[in-house]
Amino acid sequence: MKGRAGVMLALVAMVAAAVASTAGAGSSAVAASQAVNCNGTLKIGIITPLTGGAGFLGQEQLSWTQYALSKLAKPLGLKVQLVRGDTPVEKGPGEGLVVAQKMIADSRLVAVIGPATSGAVASASNALAAAGIAHISPSATRTSLTYGANKEATSSFFRVVPGDNIQGPSDANFMVDKLNVKKVVLIDFQEPYSVGLADSAEAVLKRKGVTTIRQSTSVNTTDFSSLVTRVPSDADIVFFPTQQPPDAQTFGQQLLEQGKKAKVFGGDGSNAPAQFKLNGSYVSNFAPDISGIASSKALIDGWKKANPNAQLGSFGPPAYLATQVALQAIKRACVAGKGSMNSRKDVVKNVKKVRVPTSILGGSFRFSTKSNDPLNAKFYIFQIQSNGTYKLVG
Repeated sequence: MKGRAGVMLALVAMVAAAVASTAGAGSSAVAASQAVNCNGTLKIGIITPLTGGAGFLGQEQLSWTQYALSKLAKPLGLKVQLVRGDTPVEKGPGEGLVVAQKMIADSRLVAVIGPATSGAVASASNALAAAGIAHISPSATRTSLTYGANKEATSSFFRVVPGDNIQGPSDANFMVDKLNVKKVVLIDFQEPYSVGLADSAEAVLKRKGVTTIRQSTSVNTTDFSSLVTRVPSDADIVFFPTQQPPDAQTFGQQLLEQGKKAKVFGGDGSNAPAQFKLNGSYVSNFAPDISGIASSKALIDGWKKANPNAQLGSFGPPAYLATQVALQAIKRACVAGKGSMNSRKDVVKNVKKVRVPTSILGGSFRFSTKSNDPLNAKFYIFQIQSNGTYKLVG
């Protein structure tokens, strides 16, 4: 999951990120070497878009992080305060570094939940790693964060959800195996998230003999009528990996207006029932609808009681899991140090040792030995029903 920003905003954010990175290098090194006493109140940060176009995502993650802390910290013998960091997607990925630098300066802050978006992870990871801070994302899916010769994130970055290297092929295989597609249009928005996701899906579709048509448009496009015009009348699916759910809704409505039969298939960036609710469309996500997981019922009930006006979605529960992992890693570091840590890096060293026998997302959870990604994770596919609800279909 990533976010949209205009060209000028992106340039400004890049300059700000570079300046902040240089300015904070010394303080990060000092903070990374400081001992941390586990008595008293420790702090965990959350870096996510709490306002702006993706504010719904961040608020959901915030509520589940708060709930996890209220439920899990005390039984582990920990006192933990949450520090919020807002990264509106409109400010660009560089805002992740700006927020991270503020958190790094607090020596009692020993872990971060997030950053939520892949761009913010790529921006902030080096600084967080230099400060010895483990950052565990519940939603950053860009493949190159943890894979490839030129990884964009450091070894201090972890995620509890799978990457787009799993999402693209999963979506494509579902189209072929379950929908029997013959012709698919794939649209990218000239930025890493959509290009990478469209590339990986297209490769699988071509290998399986599906006719593919690629279209490309600016990330700032809001009227898709010209793209819709170029969608063949016999196309089965339009793969639309947007990061703005309302755009998926608009595109689907314009398909209907022009009499096209193709269904919209969105990625995790469009998974928002309140904003993308076009009947018959498809959407994938890195987390299931946990309302159908019996072992998670008590957690759901407790979260609903704490958040009576909130709607259960797919972005929040992974934040609970990320917080659970962070707390257990902190506890391990404190026990190993007999009540103190040599430095915040002790938390980083313990993250991959964490095992969750019964995860809120279903089944057990542990990290892969080959990367800082979850072992055997998968993407889930939903079809939007006539009442706007998301039905799990794959």
